Amino acid sequence: MNNPLLNQRLQQALGYTFIRSDLLEQALTHRSYSSLNNERLEFLGDSVLNCSVARALFDAFPDLPEGSLSRLRANLVRQETLADIAVMLKLGEVLRLGEGELKSGGFRRPSILADALESLFGAIFLDAGFNEAQRVVRGLFDPLVARIDPKASGKDAKTQLQELLQSRRLPLPEYRLIDTQGEAHDQSFIVECVLTRPSLSTRGEGKSRRAAEQEAARQACGELQK
Repeated sequence: MNNPLLNQRLQQALGYTFIRSDLLEQALTHRSYSSLNNERLEFLGDSVLNCSVARALFDAFPDLPEGSLSRLRANLVRQETLADIAVMLKLGEVLRLGEGELKSGGFRRPSILADALESLFGAIFLDAGFNEAQRVVRGLFDPLVARIDPKASGKDAKTQLQELLQSRRLPLPEYRLIDTQGEAHDQSFIVECVLTRPSLSTRGEGKSRRAAEQEAARQACGELQK
């Protein structure tokens, strides 16, 4: 699952080239593969991530109070969002996993992908310092920050749709996986969001099932609010 060419592609996608290749290797090593793994780097990267995203939100929304900023940050740094970014980076292709994790599809598991992404941030911090690590984080998260509607209080599309339906005393939606396309390491999911009342069906596509569900829910919210 790990080779120099894929490592090079990952670094190109991150916009950062490691000075110390051993740090990159450790960041990509799961505990099932070796005792020298990415868990300590994940601890460090979590702090780098939170601080960098906090600064991005602080700059983007100068009028929001602390509580709103905290909710927005929590939504951005949670496991699902990190896993979606990791899938976009094709991080699963370069992870060093033990045989059991490989057989069970660990390279697709959101928790493993999210932890590895945080580990990369920690490794970049050790390799080049906070400013460079923050630059990489901002490169990945600024597009997400730019799409935030502060009035939504950091709630994702599925939560917004659920609350909208509940406020109107309508049945909750059902999400159906319609299709999965592409190879196992580079899949695209198509999900349908189905409402019975009002009768409505929307579709979303994403690099993970959750991302596709979120897109379908976002479209449903838009239809209901017209």
